[in-house]
Amino acid sequence: MTRQRAESAWIKICGMTTPEAVDAALAAGVDALGFVFSPSPRQLTPRAAVRLAAPARGRVLCVAVTRHPDQALLDEIAAAFAPDLWQSDWEDFATLRAPSVARLPVLRSGAGGEAPRRPSPLPARLLFEGPRSGAGEACDWASARELARRTELILAGGLDAESVGAAIAAVEPFGVDVSSGVEAHPGIKSAEKIARFVEAARAAFGARDGARSFNEENVL
Repeated sequence: MTRQRAESAWIKICGMTTPEAVDAALAAGVDALGFVFSPSPRQLTPRAAVRLAAPARGRVLCVAVTRHPDQALLDEIAAAFAPDLWQSDWEDFATLRAPSVARLPVLRSGAGGEAPRRPSPLPARLLFEGPRSGAGEACDWASARELARRTELILAGGLDAESVGAAIAAVEPFGVDVSSGVEAHPGIKSAEKIARFVEAARAAFGARDGARSFNEENVL
């Protein structure tokens, strides 16, 4: 009898700035949308994010993305935007009074080869990316793979439709996250690139899970 295995293919598109981007991501069937509240070409006010996220509510996770926010901004995000998930550098969770929502800690590749600091114990799920968010910089895949064996890792940094398949094969993450890799120009998403990225990611996850199932069924 063939053993059933649940396929994992968690996909987040980050840096929503237009209704067209939200519509394209929803049409592609993503799992989460990121709304950025830190300095970036994709930065929103909480009130702007409320309007932009409206079509996605109840369909996908709406994620508040910050990096070292002050308490006043975090309180405003919680009150006005009411995120489903708060994503921020893992150190922020220890220093700020967090909204009562699920958390997605961010760990980063060390700059210049420097070993990154890590929380101990590792959280059950985390996002791993390069030193700078939204800059199209690939993270250290070897470090990401090591972490992916110990926790549910969402891989980000430098991904696009052309690279995501190789990244999934190399790292074997729980999920993937993309921002600049699906943009027509900084801050503005391309519906075509979103569709191509999601298609490529799902194909790569399917190939990985299919290979795992085959190997498990053929263990002597």
